[in-house]
Amino acid sequence: MKKTIIALIFICCTMVYSQQLQELRGVWITNVNSTVLSSDAGIKTAVDYLASIGVNVIFPVMWNGGNTLYPSTVMYNLFGKSIASTMSGRDPLQRLITEAHRNGIEVIPWLEYGFASSYVYSGVVSGDAILTKYPAWASKTNTGNYCIDGDGSTGFVWMSGINPDVQNFMISLVTEILDNYDVDGIQGDDRLPALPAEGGYDSVTVALYEAEHNGSAPPYNYQDSDWKRWRADKLTAFFGRLKDSIKVRGANLILSSAPSPYYWGYDDHLQDSKTWVNNGMVDNFIPQIYPDAPARSFATYQYILQKTLADISTDKKSIMYPGVLAEVGTYVIPSSQLVNCVLENRNNGLSGETYFFYEGIANSNKTNGDTLRSTVYAQDASLPYRNGFLWRPKPAIVDEDDTVRVSSTGTWKLAKSTALGFHANMYYTNDTAYTSRTYSADVPADGWYGVYTWIEANNLYSTNARYAVYTSTDSVVCYIDQTLQKNKGWYKLQDVYLTKGYSKILKLDNTGLASGRYIMADAMMMMINRKLSPETIISSVKESAGTDKASKPQGFLLYDNYPNPFNPSTKIGYTISRAAYVTLKVYNVLGKEVAILWSGLQPANSYQYNFDAAGLQSGVYFYRLQVDNSSQTKKMIVLK
Repeated sequence: MKKTIIALIFICCTMVYSQQLQELRGVWITNVNSTVLSSDAGIKTAVDYLASIGVNVIFPVMWNGGNTLYPSTVMYNLFGKSIASTMSGRDPLQRLITEAHRNGIEVIPWLEYGFASSYVYSGVVSGDAILTKYPAWASKTNTGNYCIDGDGSTGFVWMSGINPDVQNFMISLVTEILDNYDVDGIQGDDRLPALPAEGGYDSVTVALYEAEHNGSAPPYNYQDSDWKRWRADKLTAFFGRLKDSIKVRGANLILSSAPSPYYWGYDDHLQDSKTWVNNGMVDNFIPQIYPDAPARSFATYQYILQKTLADISTDKKSIMYPGVLAEVGTYVIPSSQLVNCVLENRNNGLSGETYFFYEGIANSNKTNGDTLRSTVYAQDASLPYRNGFLWRPKPAIVDEDDTVRVSSTGTWKLAKSTALGFHANMYYTNDTAYTSRTYSADVPADGWYGVYTWIEANNLYSTNARYAVYTSTDSVVCYIDQTLQKNKGWYKLQDVYLTKGYSKILKLDNTGLASGRYIMADAMMMMINRKLSPETIISSVKESAGTDKASKPQGFLLYDNYPNPFNPSTKIGYTISRAAYVTLKVYNVLGKEVAILWSGLQPANSYQYNFDAAGLQSGVYFYRLQVDNSSQTKKMIVLK
């Protein structure tokens, strides 16, 4: 009986999805126990998987433990260190942006530590570079000690979020990201803005309070209601400044907030999220609906969700996308509970959710991510806050072996290997006669586009490969070192203004090729630059002129099974237009895999498989075809 009820609930929600496909499906990526940001290859693998399961926004941590995870001039000028040591020599944020936008996924950097400068386990605040240089930035308790979360000896060490210098420092990090990267917004959380209720007794905050209260010192009782309100209002005023700093750089930039639930967040961390939401200060409201250990039950999730919904006005439900605790420590949310959280959100009129964090969705066997895709995320969805505007269309990608959009002169040799190139294979030449490869593509609309090429770094390649990037009226020449490992992957050549229509975009030639060197040629990508062209309208993915070959819909066709409903067997067929790695799997309504009909490499052709459900119960099932990094899911019914 219980299974029948779940099935009926899911069928109902599936009908809603088919009519309303505007949902936020976000994942938080942190560096605490994540390897995603530690390598460029890891970033590409992670983002491709998230795209395959329908995720449409990523919140990557870019401020953690007193370090930025992007090269920061602000941090270098203040502390002599531009990036966390583990990321030295790289720009993880730029790499993540490129891979995410290639997949049509938005990137909203997450300043995870917020007003916290470090984390300690012994209560001894040493090695904190920020507070060592600027001791007046530290928040203090009423006993004069550092303000530390938890029991006062283990937890986050807090700066004073009311200190104007601290506020300016945090805004400088935000504006640095927005000025230097084509991101889609900024996210704060339960530490931005926030301050533990025990804090606020540092000399700067006390002086501000006294100046506004005729010289009276703040109450010794940190739970005094007026004292709490004064500090909370100061944090809210900062939040208003933060919003202004974001929106002045682009009306389409999103201010996303992921605070603790109000009933706890205000009392313990002075976060007046109810005011932020109801007064229209945020674009995305992502309350952390995290049941405490050890229970972490679905019933507790429901309870916290209802308390949070009660704090916001009905008309603000449209911007609420609850944070679901998918993984922390050794805990990973069960797949069935994960699906139930999504269904509970939809039953309460909420059009999306986010997951803390990546490993809980893409854990070792990818059970949770695959379950989401095969059930509640069976169809792709656009972001609700874009109101139908295709803000991040998938870019045009032209493979090196495209016989229509690539022309060549001279002698080029084909290197075949799944380890080479954006997909597989690449071309190379050491011809001394003039050789070139020219790439063309459909420009979907007038605007500024970033033009990229895929680099396979090797010591034998050219140190000054010549690329000509064409504009609407001229061309720009770039010389790229193809030997450097830091250039491996998608390399941005130039931002150029292009006009709508089929155009020549890029040419690579062997001009100046040194003796004994080779030039390699791979894919070209043309991606809209939203910093430069925020108003350019692209009405559909199809107009983006040739998306990534591995993911464009015309690369394969998945047919309706026949018969349907059926008992006990049905036929499932599909056609693929190019050789690819293909899987065809069947799932039940809870996302459990019940059959693998095919898994492996297949040449371009049409295929059909028989699915026998003799051993299965009546109900709804889903079959999912994945071709490389793209997939499609359809529903079928076993009726006995």
